[in-house]
Amino acid sequence: MEEEHGGEDGAFGELEKVNKGNVWLRMREIEGDAEAADDAAVLKEWLKLKAEEDRVKRQLAEAEDALDAAAYAKYPMLSEDEVKALVVEDKWLAVLDARIHGEMDRVSQQLTARVKELAERYEAPLPMLTARVAELEAEVSGHLERMGLAWK
Repeated sequence: MEEEHGGEDGAFGELEKVNKGNVWLRMREIEGDAEAADDAAVLKEWLKLKAEEDRVKRQLAEAEDALDAAAYAKYPMLSEDEVKALVVEDKWLAVLDARIHGEMDRVSQQLTARVKELAERYEAPLPMLTARVAELEAEVSGHLERMGLAWK
């Protein structure tokens, strides 16, 4: 909504920063202006959506707090086997698994890069390279002879 109505002619175009205070001030400025009725509607809708967003954020925070409280209340009731399962299997083994996979990916990428480098390096066989060097040597020798320089 802010992007759609944020241009120079948009409802939010006059605002430096789109926040609740600035939107209220802008609504007071255009209050009663028939030409700005569309802008006022957009601003009212933004305020309505902002209030809904704030309400949902509060609900989320309350739900997270309730979940944390329930988890803390459950800790003393856990058996030794459940604690071991949570700590060892769910925490430590998950971290180890992620690190092992990361290391395997890193090594795999290094090997792939090295194989590619070797493939590029040895793309042309040695006899072909030797023949090409001989051709270029003959060409250079020919140029040198025409310039009056020759050696063997």
